[in-house]
Amino acid sequence: MGKIAFVFAGQGAQKPGMGWDVSENSTAAAGVFFMADNVRKGTSAQCFEAGQEELSETKNTQPCIYTVDLAIAEALRERGIEADMVAGYSLGEFAALAYAGVFSYDRGLNIVQQRGGLMQEASEKCDTGMAAVLKLSDEQVEELCSKYENVFPVNFNCKGQVTVAGDKKELAAFAPEAKEAGGLVRILEVSGGFHSPFMKEAADRFEGVVAEEKFSAPKIPVFSNRTSEEYGQDAEEIRRLLVEQISNPIRWKTLIENMIRQGVDTFVEVGPGTALTKMITRISKDVTMLNVCDMDTLEAVVERIGKNG
Repeated sequence: MGKIAFVFAGQGAQKPGMGWDVSENSTAAAGVFFMADNVRKGTSAQCFEAGQEELSETKNTQPCIYTVDLAIAEALRERGIEADMVAGYSLGEFAALAYAGVFSYDRGLNIVQQRGGLMQEASEKCDTGMAAVLKLSDEQVEELCSKYENVFPVNFNCKGQVTVAGDKKELAAFAPEAKEAGGLVRILEVSGGFHSPFMKEAADRFEGVVAEEKFSAPKIPVFSNRTSEEYGQDAEEIRRLLVEQISNPIRWKTLIENMIRQGVDTFVEVGPGTALTKMITRISKDVTMLNVCDMDTLEAVVERIGKNG
């Protein structure tokens, strides 16, 4: 068996009740939720009891998903499953960095809480949204976006899937044009135009949040959304890339291909949802793709990796 990579879910994966059964059945996971409630009162209750609308507010989504991601990762560690390297999708990158020891879980939650607040404030200043464009090439989507002043290709997820961010009025005009070109357009459940110039103010303010944080060198390789490459050891570089990540595109396909080149043959999506599982399955047919979002899937992964290991 080759190397195992954990890939941590990001914003958009939220769902009511996420993490509850893992917290009930894993002491390690319960410990992560206990930590989260000490840093941000009510985080566990929000994960377990809040409705979709409340969970989809960026200021809530980000700390809640960060907590669930790490609770599941610790439940896996408790069962003897650990990652050789990690990455995370957008917000999930913070869980990846925490898992790799760059900052403590509680400091990471504090950082994520502030990030979510800043990004929500930025999204409330303009009427923006995001949409997934399927069946078109990266180049076709880029060409279509170039016709609009405020529509940007932001997440290059896998072959035939690019996420765009834009002004909602311009997105309404963009969508039928993309369909006419042969694409499918799906509006995403997010509250703003993330990873685009609309988030520049949030990125500038977030720079102040991380300026004084003491970041350690990663204990295992972590791959950056901003560069698609492995993070270096320099704390200042980590700060810079996390700031830039907020208002710049994610080239997820390239990132995953780079991890495969580093010897990963098994990916485990950690956190609510299966979006990353679907993407990676389309990126490579030569890797094993698993996901853990609850106790049933956790038990299945422990059995699968335990047998293969």
